[in-house]
Amino acid sequence: MDIEFLARFQFGMTTVFHFFFVPMSIGMAFAVAVMETMYVVKKEQIYKDMAKFWGNIFLIGFAVGVVTGLIQEFQFGMNWSEYSRFMGDIFGAPLAVEALLAFFMESTFIGLWMFGWDKFNEKLHLLFIWLVSIGTALSALWILAANSFMQNPVAYSINEATNRAELTSFVGLLKNHQLWVEYPHVLFGAIVTGGFVIAGSSAWKMLKNKDMEFFKKSMKIGLIIGLVGSILTIVAGHQQMIAVANDQPMKFAAMEGIYEDTSSPAPWNIIASIDTKDKETKWEISVPYLLTILGGEDKYIGMDQANKELHDEYDAKFGSEMDYYLPVKTLFWGFRFMAGFGSLMALMATVGLYLLRKNKIQSLKWMLWLFVAGISFPFISNTFGWLVTELGRSPWTVYGLFTIADSVSPGVSATSLLISNIVYFLLFSVLGYVMFIFCKRAVKKGPYYVNPSEAKKDGIDPFAKGVL
Repeated sequence: MDIEFLARFQFGMTTVFHFFFVPMSIGMAFAVAVMETMYVVKKEQIYKDMAKFWGNIFLIGFAVGVVTGLIQEFQFGMNWSEYSRFMGDIFGAPLAVEALLAFFMESTFIGLWMFGWDKFNEKLHLLFIWLVSIGTALSALWILAANSFMQNPVAYSINEATNRAELTSFVGLLKNHQLWVEYPHVLFGAIVTGGFVIAGSSAWKMLKNKDMEFFKKSMKIGLIIGLVGSILTIVAGHQQMIAVANDQPMKFAAMEGIYEDTSSPAPWNIIASIDTKDKETKWEISVPYLLTILGGEDKYIGMDQANKELHDEYDAKFGSEMDYYLPVKTLFWGFRFMAGFGSLMALMATVGLYLLRKNKIQSLKWMLWLFVAGISFPFISNTFGWLVTELGRSPWTVYGLFTIADSVSPGVSATSLLISNIVYFLLFSVLGYVMFIFCKRAVKKGPYYVNPSEAKKDGIDPFAKGVL
């Protein structure tokens, strides 16, 4: 089997699985901080109970996220040593800051928050969870600073003697305009994830008619967070789309399924039949003028023109045999799945809040089941967004500077890659299953579960009505 394909598959598998837990950790930490803030402000016990209960779900996701992150780093060094050699000076700086500042900040204050409920005053304890939330957001910032360089290289020079990229300005790296369209999009998407995990889990408990007041309030908070996050994600995604059209016209054209230059003003394709063999769009259903309205440009170049411009610019360095056409169907439909699920979540949150306000949602079982299914929606949207972002950078790992083919470790074999792919897949399957079981068990117990051994010690009848 092809070594490059296996290495890319392993990178995609480990990153997608890790990225399930990154937005969840960011979003859940933020939601728990909001709940505890409400407790400190309103002095109502139910909000403290909510912070503790949903904090347990956050801790489970955070723990699994740390493990998957370690696996991702391991496969990076194993399969992509040439990329690491070329990019180490630049990639290493933000990752070092992420580990030394953001991750240690999260880890330290998570411990203080977990074990400090009865040891610190309310305001100081609240500060701990907000510092955890800020730490998770800062982790994403430093990771995306490195990723943004891969999309739009800035503040670097090439050492001709070593053929390595070297960072010339750390501040310049942080000023990369790609970072400031990527970061809000990812951050707001994470907030949506936390909101819908809480709303969907609450809906599941409401179907069982358990702790209704607790879970109705939880669902309300989750949907408010989800709605605000969805709207902000759409706005941030729009800004990122404009940046992609300017920086990576081939990616933008593939996302829109455009082989030939658009008319002026440009229509937006809702769906299309794309023939990648003959490189043409057979038919499409379009909304006239909409792409111009969304993107702000009267006309956009298609993939054929983008391919010609890329060859003109890079043939002298990379050769005329380079294929700059992208996996069009994946990017076209991936973008629509990402945007479609994002819009659906905004609609669901709006309808859900209305039904909660009218006290009708508990009687609509199908709607509650839709919210249970909706737990998966932000994960689907986040994953497709990541695929569009990363696959659209082909054939480079660093846009215009370093190719995927040149990035693979020279000493790795197809056999070792195949074996490690199988091992990682099995490991992720076990981790995913364990994560699901622990979260399900925690939600099933509910917020007022009393451990039988603790109940006996405290003189509580563990079998009394309402205890279990």
